[in-house]
Amino acid sequence: MKESPASPPSRPSVRSSHGWRSTLFGALLLAGWMLLMARLIQLQGGQHAQLYSRVSRQSVHQEVLPARPGDILDRSGQALAMTIECESLYAVPARINDPLKFAWQVSSVLNLNTDELYDSLVRGREKQFLWVRRRLDEQQAERIRRLDLPSGTWGLRTEFLRRYLHDGYAAHAIGLRDIDNRGKGGLEESLDEELRGEDGLRVLARDARGVLMEVDEQRSRAPRPGRAVVSSIDLPLQIRTEELLDELVDEWRPKGACAIVMEPWSGEVLAMASRPTFHPDRLDEVDETAWKNLAVSAVFEPGSTFKPMITGWALEQGCLQRDEEIDCSYGVYRMGPRVLHDHHSYGRLSVADVLVKSSNIGMAKIGERLGLDRLYDGVRSFGFGRVTGIELPGELPGIVHPREDWTVYSLGSIPMGQELAVTPLQLLTAHAALANGGRLRRPTLLRRSVQHRAFAAESATVAAGEHFDSLLLSRETAEWLVREPMTQVVERGTAKAARIRGISLFGKTGTAQKLDPETGTYSDRAWVVSFVCGSPADAPRVVVLIMVDEPTAPGIHYGGTVAAPTAAKLTAVAAQRAMELGLPEQDGSLQTTERSLPTATE
Repeated sequence: MKESPASPPSRPSVRSSHGWRSTLFGALLLAGWMLLMARLIQLQGGQHAQLYSRVSRQSVHQEVLPARPGDILDRSGQALAMTIECESLYAVPARINDPLKFAWQVSSVLNLNTDELYDSLVRGREKQFLWVRRRLDEQQAERIRRLDLPSGTWGLRTEFLRRYLHDGYAAHAIGLRDIDNRGKGGLEESLDEELRGEDGLRVLARDARGVLMEVDEQRSRAPRPGRAVVSSIDLPLQIRTEELLDELVDEWRPKGACAIVMEPWSGEVLAMASRPTFHPDRLDEVDETAWKNLAVSAVFEPGSTFKPMITGWALEQGCLQRDEEIDCSYGVYRMGPRVLHDHHSYGRLSVADVLVKSSNIGMAKIGERLGLDRLYDGVRSFGFGRVTGIELPGELPGIVHPREDWTVYSLGSIPMGQELAVTPLQLLTAHAALANGGRLRRPTLLRRSVQHRAFAAESATVAAGEHFDSLLLSRETAEWLVREPMTQVVERGTAKAARIRGISLFGKTGTAQKLDPETGTYSDRAWVVSFVCGSPADAPRVVVLIMVDEPTAPGIHYGGTVAAPTAAKLTAVAAQRAMELGLPEQDGSLQTTERSLPTATE
């Protein structure tokens, strides 16, 4: 059988080779698409937060909604400081394509420096917010609206502007608020938390046209307005106080001066003025010395105005009797190495006449009877050497040296008002204790009782020392001091220039040499003179202090000649005004109760 020839080797099919390549290409293409999709998912998922954050920084921002500050009112409800709405201009540099043109247009309307505004826009070109001019008046705001600036590049935001009425009277007591609504000085600073309120907030974003829209209502909150403050200031009396103080300054040309009027039973300050002064609405040219409130920051030796408190303390301690006489050694008395002198040669004087004639030797002998410990206790008990706690920043404590630094020399110096320093408010507060029957009251610039919801003294957070509201003298001792020797000081003593027909006035003058900082000794040319007084003597409604620092006009620079006449005029006005206001208010908190007298301690 014939074998068939072997078949030749088969060749690969062209179709099968082409299919294999197509499959490989398809697989690679599919893998590429899968990688691309995975990347897209990563961008949409893993990097979403980062991209959103980047966009948010460019288009989303928080806008502070300012709170309206509370008003400050006088004791009768008249506004002393109030708030009005105004508009402030801001720019959005990130959306300004032509900053030079923008700067030129705005500057021409607001009288700004074009180059400075342009530089600010360029430096902040990525910002969504930049203040251009705050607190525009109505005409400026309207002119800005008419400029036809590009939409989304600017805006007007409502803010609040503080206004101080009545020609800026009581500037040191009220203080002021700065452009960011922060209190500076006076009640504006000490009660800033209550007056300021709480700002609100809203979250905004710009759409493609630059229009702002609120995007997160849950995080937004409305502003809470500040609380009104009812001060103890009486506006009519404050105005008259400032007028009289200006007359004194014009006449005597002192370095400084201050006046305080207080209702002694409550400690409420009815008027307070300091010179030099400032207007809270006009601060462009204010001398540095004008910021100082001398009522709480002037520190001076009180001189003879200190004598009634020491006399009262000695009477209360039982080492002095009202009806006895003191040997004043005919004007010359040696205390160790020191020789004391009186202006006149007095022999024996009654306790009352020691005050009426202001005998330094008589007071030194009272100091010797007290001794150092009781004398020190008396000084501290009347509140000297520590702040009163009134609602004012910058109050100084005065100077009372530690007990261990007192010497026999102090027994003569302290009772005559030397070797220590006080503030005007401290001194008036101590005299108020004599006028109200012996109780030391904490002074305040707030009404102690009001019939509405405005902020009042009861809710004040200012800490008061424990030594306040304590009974220092018996009513009998305090009334005797006021009705007898201090009344006679005006009638026939060193304050005869304060006499006013028909007005029952009591008081004490003070004349103190200032220390010369170069020599460390008392100056023969620089004096601080003062007069503390009250009226009426049988039932005091007000106490008043006038302090004058370094009068320079020609004349005799004594407390009785410089300060007393003005203080008397002011006291007459204040007593009449207090009667019209029904002061003192008769309630249980103002009555002096008889109880055992405390022994003063540190």
